[in-house]
Amino acid sequence: MSFPGLRSLAIALCAALLAISPAAAQSSGDAKPNDQQKPAEPKKSDAARWADHLAEAARKLSGPAGNPECVWLGERVVNLLSRDDLDTAFRHLDLYDRFGCPGDHIRVSFRCMARQPTDPKETQTLEDRVRGCWTDPSVVPPPPAAANAASAPAPTSGTGAR
Repeated sequence: MSFPGLRSLAIALCAALLAISPAAAQSSGDAKPNDQQKPAEPKKSDAARWADHLAEAARKLSGPAGNPECVWLGERVVNLLSRDDLDTAFRHLDLYDRFGCPGDHIRVSFRCMARQPTDPKETQTLEDRVRGCWTDPSVVPPPPAAANAASAPAPTSGTGAR
């Protein structure tokens, strides 16, 4: 078969597939009658959810950590650190510092993320966990073993220099 013949065959096959696809999509027998369908709840747009998140962060956090640019960059840094993308995280951290955002808040937010157990069955996304730790870094209490180890004196070995 020649090249023009192959081309026309490919065009015909594509046209046939495109003609069949909408018909197959419409004939899914799973549709409920109109009286049984629930009205769709209005979903907030991404912009509205982001505005709500920024307002919540500004309300909960005092100082520059609640500024929109600090929230945006800081959450990105913590997210990237959680995913072990250190190069990108450090580049974002440079911007974070340039805007005068508090470096301590990155530390406590990442500590909050590190203390949270990662359960594969958990439905909460990484982004939701980062947002929760950013607005309230004290979400997860320190484990009791770490608290006891910090308050106990360091053990001494019996083999010291005489």
